[in-house]
Amino acid sequence: MIDLGISKLALIGAVALIVIGPEKLPRVARTVGALLGKAQRYVADVKSEVSRSMELEELKKMKDSVTSAARDVEQSVQSGASDFEKSWSDATAGLDGSGSSYDSSGTLGSLEPPVYKHPKKNWRLKQKAMPQWYKARTGVRTRTQSGAARVARFRPRSSSAPR
Repeated sequence: MIDLGISKLALIGAVALIVIGPEKLPRVARTVGALLGKAQRYVADVKSEVSRSMELEELKKMKDSVTSAARDVEQSVQSGASDFEKSWSDATAGLDGSGSSYDSSGTLGSLEPPVYKHPKKNWRLKQKAMPQWYKARTGVRTRTQSGAARVARFRPRSSSAPR
């Protein structure tokens, strides 16, 4: 912005001290500082808005180029597929239809993708199918137990009790 050296700032301060007076100088300095801060924030906001709009324009241009490239690729794939279908139909024109999965028009009978089928796995059944000896060895809990019952189960026996 404006290049002010120490000597220029000292000169401005001296003139301000003479013109304004020593009792009003701190309040004026605070006001000037607040106004400069507001101006700097406004300039920063404008800069960020301009950079944001430039980035948005660049993204729009990039999106347009990607969509046009995708259209070109799609057209080339379609033309390649039609050329392949044409050459395939020319190559298989002399063959009879026996042993083929093609219908009378020379295309595949069903070009639809396979339908998703749920595997019907059940986690609980898988857990129940585990043998009891394996559950006991690995520490899998088979029954629920309250906290007090668990404490009582693992409480050490007192030495004074008869055996």
